[in-house]
Amino acid sequence: MAQIDKLHLLKMLFSQVVITPGVKREAHDMGVKHGYADAEIIGKAIEEGWIIVEKPSKHLVIASRKLAKQENISLVDAETILLAKENKAEVLVDERVLSNLARLMGLRVWNTWTVLLESLNQGCIEVADIEAAIKQLAEKKHKLKPEHANHILTAARNIARGKG
Repeated sequence: MAQIDKLHLLKMLFSQVVITPGVKREAHDMGVKHGYADAEIIGKAIEEGWIIVEKPSKHLVIASRKLAKQENISLVDAETILLAKENKAEVLVDERVLSNLARLMGLRVWNTWTVLLESLNQGCIEVADIEAAIKQLAEKKHKLKPEHANHILTAARNIARGKG
């Protein structure tokens, strides 16, 4: 969300967001080290207190190691999913493997596109913002397949029509 300058939408939709230290390390610390502007946006949200870094318990770390090995995912991803489950929270992940695993574990899953579509539904953004996000992410090597982009834009236009 920070890569497309839409991190503020998470605050509008959820009030607060909880991340693990591993997510902070990947999204903020490494980004600052490499000079990525989106890392600064994440850092500001942490300073403001609406992104909260929550250290997982020892029990959760052990369970995360086991899950990471079983499912062949990173420890950071396993901690994210298990922390959300422990907190009875929703989870934001864009990778299909992770979203499928989170759903299997009973979690409600959000991704960049569902956040943008819900933000459109709530009147926080316009269809043009979603079109711009598709282009921006393509420039950052997160290109959608054309059929996925068309599906998202069709959904966005349907939402916009329903509001008009």
